[in-house]
Amino acid sequence: MGVQTKRAYESPSPQDGYRVLVDGLWPRGLTKEKLRVDEWMRAIAPSATLRKWYGHKPEKWEEFRRRFRAELEKPPRKELLDELIKRARKEKVTLVFGARDAQHSNATVIAEMIRQISGEFHAS
Repeated sequence: MGVQTKRAYESPSPQDGYRVLVDGLWPRGLTKEKLRVDEWMRAIAPSATLRKWYGHKPEKWEEFRRRFRAELEKPPRKELLDELIKRARKEKVTLVFGARDAQHSNATVIAEMIRQISGEFHAS
């Protein structure tokens, strides 16, 4: 049970559990066979406006993180986040993403929110 993140360009493994691509764009150069995801949850990805503004610039990370968390609290992303939380309570979930910088990816923000919300539920 739980959640982890993994770059799309890393080899899939049985320990990944349920693999979900959380990017709005398919990772360049990868086939479905090579990526081996169970689901492509493209609607949970940051809005195109936010993604383009961020441009994966580390100096914009904190503001991107804040804005993306706000997007995740509203439909349709909220419902998708809730689905991932439910699944992560039952089995291991791996959030797959294409960005080079694993620390500053949208998957990192999603995983952080899943852990935070799951922790809140366990505490009550």
